[in-house]
Amino acid sequence: MSAWIKMIEDHEAKQELKEAFNLARTPHGTVDNVMRVHSLRPSTMKGHIVLYKSVLHDETNTIPKWFQETISSYVSILNNCTYSLANHWKNASHLIDDTKKSDAIKKALDKKKPEEVFTGKELAILKYSEKLTINPSEMREEDVQELKINNVSDGEILEANQIICYFNYVNRTINGLGVTTEGDIVGYYKKK
Repeated sequence: MSAWIKMIEDHEAKQELKEAFNLARTPHGTVDNVMRVHSLRPSTMKGHIVLYKSVLHDETNTIPKWFQETISSYVSILNNCTYSLANHWKNASHLIDDTKKSDAIKKALDKKKPEEVFTGKELAILKYSEKLTINPSEMREEDVQELKINNVSDGEILEANQIICYFNYVNRTINGLGVTTEGDIVGYYKKK
């Protein structure tokens, strides 16, 4: 485990923290450092995991999972958050399930030129993601209208907005506390 602050191990946890750890366990059965960094304050870990699952793992979301993970990855690139990028790009690649396509997408995102591989609805969401991440005080109603012109529904706008906002929060948590993937199993999905 690695962070700039103390993180409590499973065997040291008191009841409230054990309960939080159980909520935060991945499909691998582990607690990733992004959650464990909250171990000194179990209430923030509980809040974080509930927010995370509602933003990225809610079955009622209509943005395809691969694109949710792509948005997550792009925000993490914009914030230079290597932890989130490692995890969420691995998830995106897994869900895209096409090495050539995922390599082209990653290359375009790294260059901050999503227009090289995306058009229409997806490109509009990625441009919205970039502006909201880099220049949040410059957001205008026209930014949402541009999404609507590109056939992004109000529900999808809310989903995208929450993914973007969540990753701006978590990227700052990770970068601000020096959290690394050391000891983590990178990626959410178990191998087939």
